[in-house]
Amino acid sequence: MNGRTLRTLAVKDLKEVQQNRAAWIPALVVPLIFMVVLPLGIILAPNLMQSMSPLMAPSGPVGMMRERIPALAAELAGLDERQAWVVLMTGYFFAPFILIFPLMFSTIVASESFAGERERKTIEALLYTPASDGELFLGKMLAAFVPAVALTWVSFLVYGVVVNGAGWPVMGRVWFPPVSWWPLMLWVAPAVAALGVAATVLISTRARTFMEAYQMSASLVVLVLALVAGQITGVLYLSPLIALAVGLVLWLIDGVLIGLGVRTFRREALLISGRG
Repeated sequence: MNGRTLRTLAVKDLKEVQQNRAAWIPALVVPLIFMVVLPLGIILAPNLMQSMSPLMAPSGPVGMMRERIPALAAELAGLDERQAWVVLMTGYFFAPFILIFPLMFSTIVASESFAGERERKTIEALLYTPASDGELFLGKMLAAFVPAVALTWVSFLVYGVVVNGAGWPVMGRVWFPPVSWWPLMLWVAPAVAALGVAATVLISTRARTFMEAYQMSASLVVLVLALVAGQITGVLYLSPLIALAVGLVLWLIDGVLIGLGVRTFRREALLISGRG
């Protein structure tokens, strides 16, 4: 593999994504809502309530979560009602939601790969480049993976600033991120990005337009929503150990998909489908 060739292909793809508003506008709007608007609303919500007792009672949502997950109960021990609300909602419930970002970012850029080239009628010029089939496939993956992970980490930083800043009057200290977020961000999020990239690039080689490829790959969000549902219902607690295990499974799947793509991708077949 030629590293310079991979970088050239990746930079070319990123420049083309910048010209597609349908690709990058969602990448700005969605994080703004999830990382700024929603946490602000959650943290400020208790100011609008006369009493938080129904929420914090044993029969309320917070009380039920404490009963179902002993580890969570230990994290909330010693906190008053408002502090427990902030920690539970922004530090626990929101944890799986951030995995939507590496998936969203990676599928947006990866959908622009071969499908975008075909839609712009530039696919033949690309396929006649001296890059090998493997370099072509991996170059497209690199163009989506690196910015997806980088943008996810930036979103995480923004979220941390918002949560600590808005929550300071309640918490009286910088408390975010809790330990459970670090394996989620450093191990699971890149694995989710790689999954989105590998699957979407494979889809993009067969889809005829950017939107078709993006819509087909959007079904991957079901995996993240399953984690969200498990976390909210108490079926799954993304502790550091569980996060490491989930990340390992995802990386194994990534390896299979990437290996499949490198072995099966052939530019000749793509040329034929592009002319069909």
